[in-house]
Amino acid sequence: MKIHEYQGKEILAKYGVPVPQGRVASTPDEVETIARELGKPVVVKAQVHAGGRGKAGGIKLGKTPEEARAVAEQILGMDIKGLTVEKVLVEEAADIKEEYYLGITTDRAARRNIVMVSKEGGIEIEIVAEENPDAIAKLHLDPAIGLQDFQIRQLGFDAKLPPVALKGMGAFLKALYRVYLDYDCSLAEINPLILTGEGKLIAADAKVNLDDNALFRHPDLAQYQEEQEDDPIEAEAHKRGLTYVRLDGDIGIIGNGAGLVMTTLDVVKREGGSPANFLDIGGGAKAEVVTKAIDTVLLDKNVKGIFFNIFGGITRGDEVAKGMLEAIATMNIQVPIVVRLTGTRAEEGLALLEGSALTPAATMQEGAQKIVALVNQKAA
Repeated sequence: MKIHEYQGKEILAKYGVPVPQGRVASTPDEVETIARELGKPVVVKAQVHAGGRGKAGGIKLGKTPEEARAVAEQILGMDIKGLTVEKVLVEEAADIKEEYYLGITTDRAARRNIVMVSKEGGIEIEIVAEENPDAIAKLHLDPAIGLQDFQIRQLGFDAKLPPVALKGMGAFLKALYRVYLDYDCSLAEINPLILTGEGKLIAADAKVNLDDNALFRHPDLAQYQEEQEDDPIEAEAHKRGLTYVRLDGDIGIIGNGAGLVMTTLDVVKREGGSPANFLDIGGGAKAEVVTKAIDTVLLDKNVKGIFFNIFGGITRGDEVAKGMLEAIATMNIQVPIVVRLTGTRAEEGLALLEGSALTPAATMQEGAQKIVALVNQKAA
């Protein structure tokens, strides 16, 4: 579960992390009032679950209460990556001298939590990793030991932080690690951690993602869950009872079982394709579920093709085939669909699909190759 910047800062503040003074607002009048109360220039920041807010025009400076109101009128209601800005964070503007990055997440390959520190803050860490990977100092944590002082110092040295940042960074990283553990986070980051002209360190932004599977341990966090702020297609999929995650590619992926779907994503990627989503229809999927799945995937206008990868255990191949045929008959599908069916009643399912517009595949690898080729052919 993603939470907003202002909510992440509320959590960090409970752990003693210095954050700018400010409040959230949903109208230009409220923004002007808050700016007047703060009595200094403010930054008005769109609160949506999307990165790149600054580039999209969702973060603006207001030197006076009147200017703050004017920029709020521009930001509120704007669209950022398909999300409508319904509220903004109004906080005091800082005299920024330098910007750094602190983050903690899970490295599944290493099966450990990983701490990252960089002197190149203020931009997405993925961009830093791609353009200048040596600028990121990393440390895999031993869960029995946690994060120690000597490790923090080493991270700072490896990241080539200046002495003033090295001196104060430890308290921020310790607090961030406690938040990460206490709130069962999948990601906790401060980006940027700013050094002001006065030599103070402040968490100018906060990103905290919570593990959905652990929310039962945190009933107090239910107030942070706002479905309308999520990706609109993910929200619609949730209403339909589907396990769906939107990605940024053009090949829709549908399968049964999380492990199989994730493997399918990897195989499609290996064949040169770009997955548009993760969608698990689960075990025992009936025809109507398959139809819903196809319709949901096609809500993403970037999708240029769909790869169905079904391994029949509880799920019956003939039921899946019926769902596909029903979707073709009732929906105006303009993209190629490749189907790999194996397992329970797979032969019956494939027999039903004979003569249809669907493209069969004997293996997952063959299916990935076919859908990538068909999508590329259509693009050409």
